[in-house]
Amino acid sequence: MRIIYLTDIHGAFERVRDLLYETIADMYVIAGDLLDIPFYNMDTAVRYWEMQNFFAGLRRQMGKEDMVLEDFVHDLSDMNNISEEIEEKAEKYQHYTIRARRVMQQKYKVLENMILTKPNSRIYCLPGNYDMDLRYTALHERDLHLHWYQIDDLKIAGYGGADVFTAGIPERYVVKYKAGIGVDDRKNEMFQFFKAVKPNIIASHQPAHGVHDWVTPIGPSGSPALRTFCDNNDVLLCFSGHIHNQWGFKEIENTIYLNPSNFGEVTLLTGDVHEGGFFHQVEIENGKVSYVLFRKIVEERIYDVAEYARRNESWKETIIDKGRFDALKRYENFDAKTQKYSHIPEIVLFKEIKQFFKTFQTQETEERIEFLEKALRKLGGELEDMAVDVVGSVNVGQAQPSSDIDMVLYMRCGSGCTDMHTSCDKFQIAKALIEKAIGSHYKFEILDCIDLKVVEKSIREKNYECEVTQRFVAYRSICRTINYRVIAPVEDLLNADIEFRKELEGSIRSYFKIFITNARYLQSFEKYVNRLKTVGIKLPDSMKRKLRSLLQEARE
Repeated sequence: MRIIYLTDIHGAFERVRDLLYETIADMYVIAGDLLDIPFYNMDTAVRYWEMQNFFAGLRRQMGKEDMVLEDFVHDLSDMNNISEEIEEKAEKYQHYTIRARRVMQQKYKVLENMILTKPNSRIYCLPGNYDMDLRYTALHERDLHLHWYQIDDLKIAGYGGADVFTAGIPERYVVKYKAGIGVDDRKNEMFQFFKAVKPNIIASHQPAHGVHDWVTPIGPSGSPALRTFCDNNDVLLCFSGHIHNQWGFKEIENTIYLNPSNFGEVTLLTGDVHEGGFFHQVEIENGKVSYVLFRKIVEERIYDVAEYARRNESWKETIIDKGRFDALKRYENFDAKTQKYSHIPEIVLFKEIKQFFKTFQTQETEERIEFLEKALRKLGGELEDMAVDVVGSVNVGQAQPSSDIDMVLYMRCGSGCTDMHTSCDKFQIAKALIEKAIGSHYKFEILDCIDLKVVEKSIREKNYECEVTQRFVAYRSICRTINYRVIAPVEDLLNADIEFRKELEGSIRSYFKIFITNARYLQSFEKYVNRLKTVGIKLPDSMKRKLRSLLQEARE
């Protein structure tokens, strides 16, 4: 079983959508804080927060702190000694609260619609302290808070919210957290729930005491009840979040604790914005966690940052992407410093069409991608530094039971060959290994082979005429990568000089046209459209125009 866990989304729903498109898993756990603000506009959120502070102070002065703030404001209208100004402010606050509830429900509906594009996976959501109770939202059937679900032989349960007041969220709608420090286990809602359910996997927005929970200058801030339960029960995994800079992997008393840091951007107290995109991928075999991958999604690229593999009875940590790992250790941005760029129009058009078809990705596509990922990981011991880009039906998510796998191979060959890769000894070895790994399951064809050493050399020397690098840029702009960790350092090097990349993209227009004017490709797009029609999906007019434009340009 493969699980993908992400937390502290903070409204980054488009990034969630990209993650669902670009990854394959049996189960996704999308944990709080799901939202950023309960409005569409930050100015409105600030005005509401100011009124909230005002009425919270007034409630304290009047000794009504046991009342929910919205009830307190509502009752003010019945008091004779309230000024007209306060009465007007109370009425405005009530209108804002109703607006906040509606906007929050609309936002959860947007997230649910994105999740619906991934019908072959179980996807669960956990509210945080920025969220309302998911029972009253479009996500209610995915709600993990005080709910549990059976998946094969494992049981997952969750407890959301946090032991903190989140300014700007209507008090009436927040998830009540009854599991914090000082709450006796017998009265602890979370402890009693887990005790009754006995889950193997726990998702809790607030961490366990002493694990990923340090807050300066307070110290440990996690739940003692959660830590007690995990220490004394058969808990394989405990997912948490909330404290963004206390991320990592820890195993204590046979329980693996994971906090991948924030998935959405977070505004710090200094006013700076910290980038997100981090998540964990977990492999479970025979009822035990066998492998954990710490990853980061940037635009549509997924970087492997670190991996944790079980070796006998201990875990081995391997840092894969030292630059991104060390930046997060310092809680500094890495990818936000990279200059953004726009692709040439032909690539933009192709990517838009590709994303549309991937919205309706077939199960056969996911099976092929998952198989390739596992096969390449195993081949790493025999041939290091090998990755592939898939093209054709697997690339656009429309593979069928009879579909072949077309691919571009990447290696660090160093032989200097540019076009005649089929005569290269190392290519033949790689092809034989791939045949051995996947040939009995799927038919495949290697369309091209790229020597990454040649690409690196041409980037450093700014060799605009290098055809290998031009092909590299073309494939990297439109294809889907398996084992991206091999390619990532080279593409990072390319993106460090955006002017050079833009110039190369301009020069690859001929390659790109050759690529999409291949008769098989033109016929394939027509087949993809017909496949969608057979399951009752009609192309929107806007997508018809884009597809027509792409095919027309190809024919010309």
